[in-house]
Amino acid sequence: MFLVVGLGNPGSEYAGTRHNAGFMAAERFIERHGLGRPRRRYQGRWCEGRAAGRPVAVLMPQTFMNNSGAAVREASERKHIPPGDIIVIHDDMDFPFGTVRARAGGGSGGHKGLESIAALLGGGDFNRVRIGIGRPDGFEEEASEWVLSPLTAPGDLLDTVLDTAVDCVDTFIRDGIEAAMNRFNRREIGEE
Repeated sequence: MFLVVGLGNPGSEYAGTRHNAGFMAAERFIERHGLGRPRRRYQGRWCEGRAAGRPVAVLMPQTFMNNSGAAVREASERKHIPPGDIIVIHDDMDFPFGTVRARAGGGSGGHKGLESIAALLGGGDFNRVRIGIGRPDGFEEEASEWVLSPLTAPGDLLDTVLDTAVDCVDTFIRDGIEAAMNRFNRREIGEE
């Protein structure tokens, strides 16, 4: 079973913020694959089913971003899911908005949610789907101010980005991380 983890913060005050890009993509993944309404489990919102021909579970931790690892560890231990079968979808300031990238393992890049998961899983050997949220020109404000501000985009660009993130997760599940990296790491949104 693959565990797809969408990172974000619970509560209406955080809905639609840049830091909740992972929640948004996880919700889109659930919709696409008809996985039903998530229920409260493993310190998060949880559902199970099949996607891309494989058994999957989706977890959206409700522990707040900086403690995401508690929910991920509990779910992975209870369901016996190794780090190599975990795909974490998260926002990434190091890429411009509209960029979606796959990555196998690695560091946190200062992302507190990833730091928490790595600390509680005993390392960063889980996979990532990174959604670029960019940085404003002349970035001088605290990172927290930027990531907790509303994620806005012209037209249907946000829908396209979220659909691309779900396509990336589907490719990983169906064909593996190498295929996902080859397909998504060398293109921008709108390119095939």
